[in-house]
Amino acid sequence: MTNIRLTKNLVGTKLKPYQTQISPRDISNYAAAVEDNNPNYFDDEKQEGIVSHPLFPVAVTWPVLSHLERFIDSEDFPTEVLMTQVHYTEHLILHRLVRPGDRIIIHGSIKAFLPHRAGTHAVISLEAEDAAGLPVFTEIVGAMLRGVSCQEGSTAGELLLVPENDISTQILWTSGIPVDLERPYIYDGCTRIEFPIHTSPSFARMVGLPGIILQGTATLAYAVRELVNHEAGQDPGRILEIACKFSGMVRPGTDIKICCTGKKVHERYTDVFFEVLNCNKEKAIRSGYIKIKNRG
Repeated sequence: MTNIRLTKNLVGTKLKPYQTQISPRDISNYAAAVEDNNPNYFDDEKQEGIVSHPLFPVAVTWPVLSHLERFIDSEDFPTEVLMTQVHYTEHLILHRLVRPGDRIIIHGSIKAFLPHRAGTHAVISLEAEDAAGLPVFTEIVGAMLRGVSCQEGSTAGELLLVPENDISTQILWTSGIPVDLERPYIYDGCTRIEFPIHTSPSFARMVGLPGIILQGTATLAYAVRELVNHEAGQDPGRILEIACKFSGMVRPGTDIKICCTGKKVHERYTDVFFEVLNCNKEKAIRSGYIKIKNRG
């Protein structure tokens, strides 16, 4: 892949639209996959019904992101570079939580190619609307294309910035979570987010890993679970934005630690910063950020 260079003209390439309808099982299964027993995701006897876990959109967009070669609407794009991609960053903006019966239409585009010492940081933007054309969520995904080069300054429009934690490095609270041996398989089955490094020991070792690893979005969903409980009064509807960088592996059969590393209170919302440590005290998730709507 070292002989492939991504050029500026590929930035702005559109993705073909994707449609899907959300079932109650989709919503409850995602929460169950990360052992989140919040009644908002399960109790369909409530008058207002159930809503999705804030990170559920990653399951909605997976059919697009896992088959980008089918959705990139350009004959000029070198789709072979997609074989090198690793999920590097996640930035999710929630206009509202997904509900059962929602018909979601996703439009997307390639927003940027950013040079990185490991290759190219490709930024993909996905806009989700409901059947009425109203926004549901925006997902900005960063994929690291290893060994692939790009032209400098290859962006289409402004990239949304995530606030940084410049307050302190003091840890406000922590929460330890055991990750059982079967968790990657349960997350795979409940979310339909499938990739063999998470469920095939032979494949994982073939690509140089010590064994199967937990899905990065599962690690993030565990963190969001704890942040909703600790900082949002168990109300997922208060979550406005989630972002992070994936930086380390989590092995099933080990523990992770969610660390809240700072807060900034504004008039209408609060910025909360976090990281996730694996069993070796390495950062599996760094630069974690969640924006929470204030009460009242």
